Amino acid sequence: MNISMLIGIAAALFAAFAWSLNFVVPFVIGDYSVFDFAVFRFVISGAFGLGILALRKRAARDLSAHDLLTALRLGFIGYVGYFLTVVGAAIFAGPVIAPAFLGLVPVVLAVSGNLRQRTVSWNVLILPLMLAAIGLCLVNISAFDPASRATTQSLVIGIPLAVAAVTLWTWFGLLNQSALAKRPGMDAGVWTALIMAGGGLEMLAFVPVGMVMDVFEMPRLGLGWNVAAPLYVWGTSLAILASVGGAMAWTIAAQRLPVVLSAQLIVSETVFGTLFGLAAHGRWPTLTEAGGIAVLTVGIVAAIRAFYGERRLTAAT
Repeated sequence: MNISMLIGIAAALFAAFAWSLNFVVPFVIGDYSVFDFAVFRFVISGAFGLGILALRKRAARDLSAHDLLTALRLGFIGYVGYFLTVVGAAIFAGPVIAPAFLGLVPVVLAVSGNLRQRTVSWNVLILPLMLAAIGLCLVNISAFDPASRATTQSLVIGIPLAVAAVTLWTWFGLLNQSALAKRPGMDAGVWTALIMAGGGLEMLAFVPVGMVMDVFEMPRLGLGWNVAAPLYVWGTSLAILASVGGAMAWTIAAQRLPVVLSAQLIVSETVFGTLFGLAAHGRWPTLTEAGGIAVLTVGIVAAIRAFYGERRLTAAT
């Protein structure tokens, strides 16, 4: 396995870990709403993005109007829209079912990616995809367990939000991969900064709409440290770790790995998200949930081994 692929795999796993922290947001921000948190987080990450672009003026000057519009689309799809649907799913569907639905992303993204650009034979994908499907089924069966039902508010709302998150992330993955393929010389840091800046500006533009819709708690609660400390700490942490670090890591992975492999690696977000969600709710996984998590993890390993074996066989012939 060459160094470029190893870097890509490590970057994809880090991105999955960073993004899985989204699942704990509703349980650590106190009385503030997820919209309060979203504004705080994405304005910070947007400011980081603008700062990076200011420092990389020469590279930023080479960006075209089409680059800017693409980055705005990616910022809305992969940042604002994805975050809100994931957090909503975590609130309504609970700590296990919500992240487990994100396990659909590797299946959808791998199939879509291999249909668009045949990277590996379909036979190679059978085992990892089957393991992902089995793991997903096991985790979702847990909806009937008393422990799982106790931490679920409304599957009628939560599952559609989870499906929306899967759709948005699949769209983001394919669009980002396609955009980078057309820009082989694109600097990963500049591209990530552009997407972050776009997401931050879009979230700011939403503030007047959100005020009219009365979705913010900041006007009522204020922003004093004694009340808003979790908002400051978690907002800054996720802005740096998930928005900046996760997006940059995923850009690095997208430049080094085909969609088929990166799609399988993102299933680890399901594992991380489930573990964090369970910790936030203060309970252990049920036997069925633990089995599902284990199968999903085996699927990650199988994907790496299968893809590496295919590449090695191709190189040998």
